[in-house]
Amino acid sequence: MRELLLVFLGGGLGSMLRYGIKLMQNHLALNPLSTLGQTVFPWPTMVANVLGCLFIGIFYSVSGRTSMSPEMRLFLTTGLCGGFTTFSTFSSEGIDLLRTGHLGLFAAYILLTLLLGLGAVLLGAWLGGK
Repeated sequence: MRELLLVFLGGGLGSMLRYGIKLMQNHLALNPLSTLGQTVFPWPTMVANVLGCLFIGIFYSVSGRTSMSPEMRLFLTTGLCGGFTTFSTFSSEGIDLLRTGHLGLFAAYILLTLLLGLGAVLLGAWLGGK
């Protein structure tokens, strides 16, 4: 039961942080590619997913070489990173780019998210191992 609570708390915090990235984008008017006030390229989701990959790489690396408790690892990885990143929104926004005829942006979004995400996990693992 304790593990479920840790995942719940971490996931809630991660989701709030992800939403904060969206609010920050709106507040800073970081909409270089927009149509009718809607951002075409889904920057907030890509940023959250890549940062989540970086953090999970760090958390796993640090937990593997320190005395981090299994509960803290669960809170940080499954909870926080799981709530912060979002495959479903990534997929939905990719399909939206296809539906609206933005084939090039679709390809860029998919490739950038995957390549930057994998690179971020490797970088995080390296940073966490120092």
